[in-house]
Amino acid sequence: MKKSIEKLRKFFRLEADRGYDNKAVMGGLGNILSSWDLEAREDQLSEQIIQAVISRLRDYHQLTPDSREVVLKGIWKRVQDYTGGKDIQQSTAQSAPDAASPPQEKTPPLETTADQPPPPPAAKAPKEPSQPEQPPVSQPPAYELDSPITEVKGIGAKRAQALNKLGINTVNDLLFTFPRRHDDYSQLKTINKLWYGDEVTIIGTVKSVSSRQIHSKKMTLVEAVVTDKSGSLRVTWFNQPWLEKQLSRVKHISLSGEVEQYLGRLTMNNPDWEPLSEEQLHTNRIVPVYPLTEGLNQKWLRKMIHQVLQTTLPQVIDPLPPKIRDQAELIPLQTALKEIHYPEDHQTLKRAITRLAFDEIFLLQMGVFRQKILWESREARVFESPCEWMDQQLARLPYQLTNAQQKALTQIREDLQSGRPMNRLLQGDVGSGKTAVAAMSILIVAEHSAQTALMAPTSILAEQHYQSLMEFLSGEDSPLGEEDIRLLIGSTPEQEKDQIRRGLEEGQIKVVIGTHALLEEPVIFDDLQLAVIDEQHRFGVEQRGTLREKGQNPHLMVMTATPIPRSLALTIYGDLDISIIDQLPPGRQEVETHLLSPSERERAYRLIRGQVDQGNQAFIIYPLVEESDQSDLRAAVEEYERLQREIFSDYSLGLLHGRLHPEQKEETMAEFRNRETQILISTSVIEVGVDIPQATVMLVEGAHRFGLAQLHQFRGRVGRGKDKAYCILIPGDTKEIENKRLLAMTETNDGFKLAELDLKLRGPGQFLGTRQSGYSELSLAKITDVEMIEKARRAARDLIQEDPDLAAQKHQELAQKINQFWTPGGGSDLS
Repeated sequence: MKKSIEKLRKFFRLEADRGYDNKAVMGGLGNILSSWDLEAREDQLSEQIIQAVISRLRDYHQLTPDSREVVLKGIWKRVQDYTGGKDIQQSTAQSAPDAASPPQEKTPPLETTADQPPPPPAAKAPKEPSQPEQPPVSQPPAYELDSPITEVKGIGAKRAQALNKLGINTVNDLLFTFPRRHDDYSQLKTINKLWYGDEVTIIGTVKSVSSRQIHSKKMTLVEAVVTDKSGSLRVTWFNQPWLEKQLSRVKHISLSGEVEQYLGRLTMNNPDWEPLSEEQLHTNRIVPVYPLTEGLNQKWLRKMIHQVLQTTLPQVIDPLPPKIRDQAELIPLQTALKEIHYPEDHQTLKRAITRLAFDEIFLLQMGVFRQKILWESREARVFESPCEWMDQQLARLPYQLTNAQQKALTQIREDLQSGRPMNRLLQGDVGSGKTAVAAMSILIVAEHSAQTALMAPTSILAEQHYQSLMEFLSGEDSPLGEEDIRLLIGSTPEQEKDQIRRGLEEGQIKVVIGTHALLEEPVIFDDLQLAVIDEQHRFGVEQRGTLREKGQNPHLMVMTATPIPRSLALTIYGDLDISIIDQLPPGRQEVETHLLSPSERERAYRLIRGQVDQGNQAFIIYPLVEESDQSDLRAAVEEYERLQREIFSDYSLGLLHGRLHPEQKEETMAEFRNRETQILISTSVIEVGVDIPQATVMLVEGAHRFGLAQLHQFRGRVGRGKDKAYCILIPGDTKEIENKRLLAMTETNDGFKLAELDLKLRGPGQFLGTRQSGYSELSLAKITDVEMIEKARRAARDLIQEDPDLAAQKHQELAQKINQFWTPGGGSDLS
């Protein structure tokens, strides 16, 4: 008999002789676990047996003697099933009896229920082993990792269809379907120690089971009474009539769930349960809770994933180089997969999450670095900008650049003369002066007779950029005249479009500003050398790539007024060099922000009247276009009519929302910009980029419906002139007055602080968005974990420096994983 099994037999017999008082070992049976675990592994016992023993003895001290008896019998039965009775027979035939191990012929079977508790070894005649002493290590697995899930035993076409909805198509997908949370049922309690609200596991005996119809026979209630030596507990299941038959066959049971109360008595409703002899996947442990869809339930999915773990885990190859794994103090991938699904305790669960989350960030960083290297390996045209010439151009601006603008411009000038394509993100808060920096960059390219394309997400913004650039770029000492700068948007007359296209193809037009119309096939450039994209998160990488292809490795600058938290900048924008403009131009005032309850709305109206009477303008934002039966939120169309009729009848109002035709939107904005309307009622379509210097009031209704970044963008639409400006936030409900996001808006105008807070409060969501369409979504990594991101980034950078193409044989598995992570059509050409 193996040493570890012999030790169990010895301690179990002694414990049975003592009436299961937990004194067979000094300090209790649980004290043998650490040493026994090592011996069991030396004996090469199966992992399932080792974990079964550890999980059941870990809480042995908390059980009643009756429950302890049940537990030890269950463990010993598992050991017998595993050895096929072989070790027991050989040992009892060869070893002499002693006080701790009574002779076998005098030992009643473990399964008897005599008053004197029997010792564990079986007294039946030995059977032929039903399986080898050790599980065959070299036996091929039942499934390949890339096998379709329909090959997994127990998964038919209907269940496969449900799994497909969760993105589970192969055995590997099933293995890497991580729990969305874990419920801790590992803490065993006796019934008399239960408290309302506990989430626990209890072990007991099923005393009775019955079922009855309730709610006019529309529902079946199955009710069981479970007892241990300390007391009894009534347990109920709803609409599972088959349980009555199943439970009636069970004697000893493990239940896990939340303790509730009904008519003053404690109860459990719909707990997870298992016969105690079964391997406990659903109770008495930390239990995985998986994402589900119609046609699936937790018990079934746990069983399938456990089955796949047992049969395919040895096939999983760890793609992470051992050097990186050691430096980052990470556990092996096989161990992490086992522990993420069925952790022994919270510590092992934390280790598993850390390893798997690191993998996600590391794969993301590897793709980002490879994309960056690929782009930087290309040659680009050199554009010099001598300091004397640059000073002349800066002197033509209506104001002096801030230090932050100067720094960003210096970085861009270095890029343009580096001989490699610029790939830079120009990030600046609302009103920080990004357009002026972009204008100077365009001038550098124009000085060398090359072309620039600036792309904006909407016609309104494109037109606004056109007007700004005409002011910045044309004039005395400029290499550009008015005829060199053109606007190409959807509403441009067809005859003018043809003229612009010819001018671009022949090289007569040096700068074109437009929307996605610039990506259309008829637009051909003679010498496109700079592409500038505003509000880059509105464009996918495919669109950026299309624009790039219209030139020969053109320089690329993308701009955003949305502050990006540091952790996001390190991950999804890691392929871009980043310039930050974190200063506002001189004279720009902070917008005074107030949070009002719905009952104080008239105060906001008075403020608007006062500002309009002084010659200023106001925005009023609503979260909906039209009201619906499902929502009582105020909507733009109905409120526009009410406000014009009842509140602001002496003023001219405009209405702007996403359902208007582009021509109507532009006409409405033109009227507001030209001060033909004084108050603009709008939905969130007004969020980005609209520049109305006379606007001094921004009133946001239903403010709790918007994120911090969006609210900050709204606020940025006012205060762009010389007069003091105000932002008024009114939530849809009085209880939202304590909303953390809304309170934060009143405390700071710093967009970067607000962006960090927004990320923490609302999470990243599908933060990869259209920019990185095709990425795999992150399952376990937290985008707020800057420490892990930086650790993974360092590891990725070091590996790329060592083996840029991952050509080494030892890195082939990793290269394959990266290509899988950055799926076809995604953010990088990793082929």
